[in-house]
Amino acid sequence: MNELLSILTPIETETWMKASWQDFIHLNQQPDYEKGRFYYDRGWMKIEMSPIGIAHARDNQIILTVISLYGAIKQISLEGLVNVSLRKTGIKEVQPDLSYYIGDRRPQLPWHNSPINLDETPPPNLIIEIGSSSFFDDIGRKRLLYEQLEIEEYWVINVAESQVIAFSIQNQGSYQIRESQVLSGLAMALVEEALSRSKTEDDSTITRWLMTTF
Repeated sequence: MNELLSILTPIETETWMKASWQDFIHLNQQPDYEKGRFYYDRGWMKIEMSPIGIAHARDNQIILTVISLYGAIKQISLEGLVNVSLRKTGIKEVQPDLSYYIGDRRPQLPWHNSPINLDETPPPNLIIEIGSSSFFDDIGRKRLLYEQLEIEEYWVINVAESQVIAFSIQNQGSYQIRESQVLSGLAMALVEEALSRSKTEDDSTITRWLMTTF
């Protein structure tokens, strides 16, 4: 490990810091950071260790429900992944809350517990970060990171406001949208209403409402 990281005990988390790829991989394998989420971007890394609270967990569940149900009703082929690591060896790594392969982009993924190798496998169409403690980083540096990975669409869920900030990504740039392009016809306003309802309604009630809405 480099001199900087070797003298930091423990490693500073929740912030970006300089690190070699070798340092990043070494820390990724340490038991102290087993529950961490790891990000790497050309010589900089971030380890997120904040506990997952009920608001974050609830929003994660609702987004899963909305997308799965929408895909089923609209007959859209999709495959969702929770907290999967996506890696371009030596260059970048991300570990978003939710990732989706949609339609023809859905590959035959190997069945193992290693990160998805983006040198061999196309990136997911849709990436979603549940932004509670990490919200400002999610709409800032991480958005730039996902642009460079050529994700098609990126959502940030603002947990505090039950808000979806969605971006379409093209040519390593992005612009904000209010209707999904990879899940054609799905309005962010509807997703936001589902998030708001989840504060007072249970999953079954929300699912029944979604079924009548879709």
